[in-house]
Amino acid sequence: MPGFSAQDLAYVIRLDELAWGGLLLALTVAVHGTGMFNIMRMTVMLADRTAQVRLRFPALGMAILIVAVWIIVVVHLAEVAIWAAFFVWKDAQPNIFSAFYAALLNYTALQAGYLPIRWRLLEGMLGIAGLLSFAWSTGTLLALAAKFIQEPVQQPSKK
Repeated sequence: MPGFSAQDLAYVIRLDELAWGGLLLALTVAVHGTGMFNIMRMTVMLADRTAQVRLRFPALGMAILIVAVWIIVVVHLAEVAIWAAFFVWKDAQPNIFSAFYAALLNYTALQAGYLPIRWRLLEGMLGIAGLLSFAWSTGTLLALAAKFIQEPVQQPSKK
């Protein structure tokens, strides 16, 4: 077959590769779910505690949303760090810095092809983890934004 290297032709998906990918994907979803649940709890708590102040300063709702976005980003970076640590542990990357950068590129679906052939399947699984996490984060952020956008609209106007 022209155009394919012998290494590509010899590649076979291994059971341990599937198992590790499934475990890492489950761990990513668990970390993300815990993070999103806690972000929702924290945001609702802040909204309740600042309700009276936000009547006078509705922009405070935006500040709470910005803090929530920062925490969402930290949750995503923690998930990438889990994959990066695995890549270093399994000698798929030379150091944690290269592993983190490479994992971040694949988590955001920007790049593939940086892992040794024995871990090729994980590149796609990492992209799946990122896509699922970003979709979940978007849903969380939209739910929070809807709450803060609706409040000023639902308040009686001051005359």
